[in-house]
Amino acid sequence: MSRTGHLADEFDTCDTELLERMAFHWPLWASQKQLPPPGDWTTWLLLGGRGSGKTRAGAEWVRALATADARARIALVAETFADAREVMVEGESGLLAVHPDRDRPTWISSRRRLEWPGGAVAQVFSAEDPDGLRGPQFSAAWCDELAKWSRADDAWNNLQFGLRLGDFPRQVVTTTPRPVPLVKRILKDERTVLSHIKTEENAANLARGFLDRIVATYEGTRLGRQELDGEILEDRPDALWSRAALEAARIAKQPDLARIVVAIDPPTTAHATSDACGIITAGITEDGRIFVLADDTVQGVSPERWARRALASFDRWQADYLVIETNQGGDMAERVLHAERANAPVRQVRARRGKWVRAEPIAHLYERGRVAHVGPFAKLEDEMCNFGLDGLPSGRSPDRLDALVWALFWLHQGSSSRPQARVL
Repeated sequence: MSRTGHLADEFDTCDTELLERMAFHWPLWASQKQLPPPGDWTTWLLLGGRGSGKTRAGAEWVRALATADARARIALVAETFADAREVMVEGESGLLAVHPDRDRPTWISSRRRLEWPGGAVAQVFSAEDPDGLRGPQFSAAWCDELAKWSRADDAWNNLQFGLRLGDFPRQVVTTTPRPVPLVKRILKDERTVLSHIKTEENAANLARGFLDRIVATYEGTRLGRQELDGEILEDRPDALWSRAALEAARIAKQPDLARIVVAIDPPTTAHATSDACGIITAGITEDGRIFVLADDTVQGVSPERWARRALASFDRWQADYLVIETNQGGDMAERVLHAERANAPVRQVRARRGKWVRAEPIAHLYERGRVAHVGPFAKLEDEMCNFGLDGLPSGRSPDRLDALVWALFWLHQGSSSRPQARVL
């Protein structure tokens, strides 16, 4: 008999009480990211996409505290009282739903208060009324959707002063992330532990077809990465591109193109930590509109492998030219490409100015509405929106961006059949 058959037989012989205990035994059903992390943390920040199960994780954490400690005094804070009641208390993943009958707290709506049979108490607060958090004392707190609190700093600060009961007060924050100052401040706190859950990780508990429909629409876009992947996305003040501008320049399908190029920014080494080989495909219409078609960048591969990757892109898009930067081993790169395909139409470009100065005229093309992205390119767009006067915050080379600049430069200037290098 199969293991599944044995398990079914065991369920058949279980009594009702045991089945209920199993149904409400959270560690049996939770993913590792939904369980409290180990260590002496003060704040557990759980960043998650829509429907990722972060609310259930917060409710289960509160349930565990309240049923284990009769003296527990817990603050439940949402943006509004209505949000707290409808999501944290009465919601499908809220506190009333996650308790079996014998342990379920009583919701006293008039007092905005939950009382557990064992003696623990939770009070509901609104972040719109930060002064309501003055005075009360707590041993724990659960804050939901903090990233959209309108008076976040005042409410958070007042809550911190109230966390002064018990041996080790703690708090959990469950939120879909936004690049708001308070979330960034919490992340920087050495006493914060971060968990990160994507919507797709909770697929078993979502409506059939939801992920297929939503992912197809939003995957890779700024909204999708924030609301589905739970990422914090922000722009550098000195960046040449903004995420909002790139979203506005996004289309689903390119028009007929007069010319297509695959631009390559070749690395000088080939190991796991070396610079990536930027490979960007773009095309231009007869009236001069440019469309970014693909990002096939690879890292840590041999010259032969990135050459094959570039040639595969060339064939897939039926491109006209392969454009290579000569400053970083361009002659070698051309030899590698010609070793793979002797008649490959390679054209060289040479950098005379710094990366920022080279990128400026390309950014101006975007500002003038001359460039569109055909679909999302998350990694490329991250480089574009994080590239400042001093480069990328990581210190790494912006290889995808470099290849993009060369592709658009070549197309904008008008390609030539002559093989000499062009200078930017």
